[in-house]
Amino acid sequence: MILALVLLPALAGIAAFLIKGTLPRRALLVLTAVAHTGLTAWAWADRPSGVPEGWLALDAPGLLFLSLTSALFLASAVYAVGYLSREKEEAHADFEEGMFFTNVPEAIFTGCLLLFLSTMTLVTVSRHFGILWVAIEATTLASAPLIYFHRHHRSLEATWKYLLICSVGIALALLGNFFLAVAASGGTPRTPVVLDALLADAAHLNIPWLKAAFLCLLVGYGTKMGLAPLHTWLPDAHSEAPSVVSALLSGALLNCAFLGILRMLQVCVAAGEGAFGMELLVGFGLLSMGVAAVFILGQADYKRMLAYSSVEHMGILALGVGLGGAATFGAMFHAMNHSLTKAMLFLLAGNILAVCRTKQSSEIRGLGRLLPVTSALWLVGFLAITGSPPFAPFLSEFTILRAAIDAGRGGVAAAYLCCLALIFIGMATAVLRMTLGEPSRGAVVPSPREPALSIVPPAVLAVFVLLFGLYLPPAVGTALEEAAAVLAGVPK
Repeated sequence: MILALVLLPALAGIAAFLIKGTLPRRALLVLTAVAHTGLTAWAWADRPSGVPEGWLALDAPGLLFLSLTSALFLASAVYAVGYLSREKEEAHADFEEGMFFTNVPEAIFTGCLLLFLSTMTLVTVSRHFGILWVAIEATTLASAPLIYFHRHHRSLEATWKYLLICSVGIALALLGNFFLAVAASGGTPRTPVVLDALLADAAHLNIPWLKAAFLCLLVGYGTKMGLAPLHTWLPDAHSEAPSVVSALLSGALLNCAFLGILRMLQVCVAAGEGAFGMELLVGFGLLSMGVAAVFILGQADYKRMLAYSSVEHMGILALGVGLGGAATFGAMFHAMNHSLTKAMLFLLAGNILAVCRTKQSSEIRGLGRLLPVTSALWLVGFLAITGSPPFAPFLSEFTILRAAIDAGRGGVAAAYLCCLALIFIGMATAVLRMTLGEPSRGAVVPSPREPALSIVPPAVLAVFVLLFGLYLPPAVGTALEEAAAVLAGVPK
């Protein structure tokens, strides 16, 4: 089962490089996404009881993030079919400078997209810290060509910044793995750096080396996660990548890095050093939210605005886990809500860019008349991502706020609310200006109907964001509770 989840998209990605026909390649992309989603559903049904063991295994947090990755990839694959058709029909232009440039060949794009799914899947099933490190590094290598898709000088800059900054982070994470190995070397026999063995032998770990390992892994994987001040690659990469790639980067890839941090936190909790790691997460979480608030206010590029919103929400996840208790459940719930909502918004941003031919929100007016369905979903996504009721992010953000107040962390709660309010104001200014008024000059008048492939995927994601805000199915709630329990050190 686990090998099939990892190898299926990897083999399909290799095949995509070799297939010459456009239609067979796109069919392979969608069919692989469907098959991967089916295997993920089977993993839920065939999940073994008890604590998982081995180098590759699925526990509650891993299964949760695997499900999000698989679902978002399916939505993105369907959207990508229409996106690639549009890119093939029209040469993609630099709309600000009036220069035309070519795209990365579709075979490379599709192949790397499928390899990206394989590497993210490997992250979710890795129990060995060495394999986890390799998997997270592999996600960088698989996704870099996707960011360079348009072969513009800004795409090149964003790709190199992504590679260089994330490579520095992954090097620190490797150092953290070495420190973790030293911390585990005091056992008899020596404890391997496998999550289950470390949890079982946590009482014998060397605490100073364990703390050093956590710091390195937090900074290293925090770089990939987009926690401030390590986030500087994220706005460029998310802004310059194709919208379908941005959806996966924000909705799925950041979760993978977050999972790497959570794995190390599990070891710290088992060793009695949970408070050390959790306080660091609270600090990084609030800092990320504050930095995001500053850059979202007055942000002119709506894709960069969404990227800084991802920095904000990664901060919320870190803050929730750092607070512990009910906030951990809130963080797991919010990871799901953010993934669904942000993927929807980036896909919609692709629709807006295709018609308005600019990423400057100040140059866009009248989306309600130009793209009525996209505009309506854009407003829904804005309300959801800023934590407005009745959408699901409101519940998860409120859960974290309530946990902070119940824990007597009034200062944290006040800073949290202040950041949320500033971000709401900044995003509202841009989004409402884009949707109201008369259509901007130079906008390409679309066909009478917006293409179904560009509307259905984000619309389906919007339905789930609203559904989970009005009613959380018991199965979903149980999965979130189990994931939170595992992170708290009380696996079910």
